[in-house]
Amino acid sequence: MLRLTGSPTKLCDGLTRRDLLHVGGLGAFGLTLPTFLKLQASAAPTKRANDSAFGRAKACILLFPYGSPPQHETFDPKPDAPAEIQGELKSIPSVLPGVRVCELLPRIAKIMDRVTVVRSVTHPYPDHGVAYAVSGIPTYTPALETAPRDGRHWPFIGSVVDYLETKRTGDPVPAVPRNVGLPWLLNARTDMPSVSAGPYAAFLGQGFDPVWASYEGEGKKLAPKYTDGQAKEFMDPFAACGLDGQFKLSSTGELPPDVPRARLDDRRSLLQQFDAARARGAPRAAVKPGFAGDRSRVPAAHDKFRQMAYSVLTTNRMREALDVSREPLAVRERYGATLFGQSCLCARRLVEAGSKFVTVFWDGFGQFSGCAWDTHANHYPRLKEYLLPGFDRAFPALLLDLESRGLLDETLVIWMSEHGRTPKIDPKPKGAGRHHWSKVYSVAMAGGGIARGKIVGSSDRLGGEVRDVPVSPKDILATAFHALGIDVHTTVPDAQGKPAHIAGDGKVRPEVFS
Repeated sequence: MLRLTGSPTKLCDGLTRRDLLHVGGLGAFGLTLPTFLKLQASAAPTKRANDSAFGRAKACILLFPYGSPPQHETFDPKPDAPAEIQGELKSIPSVLPGVRVCELLPRIAKIMDRVTVVRSVTHPYPDHGVAYAVSGIPTYTPALETAPRDGRHWPFIGSVVDYLETKRTGDPVPAVPRNVGLPWLLNARTDMPSVSAGPYAAFLGQGFDPVWASYEGEGKKLAPKYTDGQAKEFMDPFAACGLDGQFKLSSTGELPPDVPRARLDDRRSLLQQFDAARARGAPRAAVKPGFAGDRSRVPAAHDKFRQMAYSVLTTNRMREALDVSREPLAVRERYGATLFGQSCLCARRLVEAGSKFVTVFWDGFGQFSGCAWDTHANHYPRLKEYLLPGFDRAFPALLLDLESRGLLDETLVIWMSEHGRTPKIDPKPKGAGRHHWSKVYSVAMAGGGIARGKIVGSSDRLGGEVRDVPVSPKDILATAFHALGIDVHTTVPDAQGKPAHIAGDGKVRPEVFS
């Protein structure tokens, strides 16, 4: 956080406003500005692979529908399956001959010639393992889901991209943060006492956590209930939001309105003088290297991330990128008056402004249990009234908008989640339900060298098992790194300083490329 000098009034934390300028974490679980960390050993150098797909993408937009969509009612319908498998929703043909999608995705059906769908993603953990899906961590347990800072976690893909780009360029202070999360810290606006693990830098240091936006705006529509016993209903912005909503940096990371820029510059100059004086001071007591008390590399790292925070606070590029009100009304309406739609538009603006990796979470709101795409109950009302219409409007709008601006070929777009959902419908809950299923599900990819109009792998006739070409979430990560020009064999230092492969055991899947 940023503390400015001035009045000696004591704050509730016991500190005074005469504290020097401090730039650090904004809480134990998330950042809105880069923070203090100690950079570790160098990563392995990036090598250019001998193929045209390597490095085609300059940026990545990861779309993550928390809770996990059903493969049957999105990209892998089973029109010939029994009713208890096929369900209430039928399928429609797409522009790709022989390829069908859910009937509530008519816009997506028209742009399937720009997309590759992997219908054979599989892994052994049918849990809400966001961290398993978006990091190289080799194994998983539900105990890790609500422990974002557990030492066993591996770094988020966006954090790895940020870390390696910092190492490659030697520039930790980009004008726009490389790694940004939308629309807010994951699970931060539900009744969950903690937040979900996954989008954190783990052993790379908290300075490489995503820089989180904070959406300010009201929901305009009651979302269908998540659970049968849900006592309270919520005006969920993912169901509908006003176009007057705004994305901002956290208020903790904003320059207070009563503090002029010149004053901040004065304080920065003063702090630099103190730093210089301290550097000339008496030597520190010896501390064993590698322990928490080892400050041998702290000043340099601290200065780098203090500069990053200062840059974000005192320049307009980040704020302008977040300001979707600058877009023509017709463009905003094309993405849809939902929080997911406006977040996708904001992601496009951030990529244009220079962000390297932007993640849009379709998150829960109000209640955590059964939230967002976790349709254990009220499956069909939620899909029909809330989930599929928002997805069908925003996803094609993003791809077509990127394409019209000449950005799709250099921007990798990934739609992926933790797992899939059961092939057999559970009729017991009101509105029916599909439960967790990780034996087979679908991931969609587009842009950045990904093939246009291709289906990779397949599930069996019930959509419950992989029939051919099994692909792991780690393979998706490895493939994304490859598209971004990062050798999948690159390693980063783990908590013990040992080399860890950035995508775990993932392998690049050449099938998804042109």
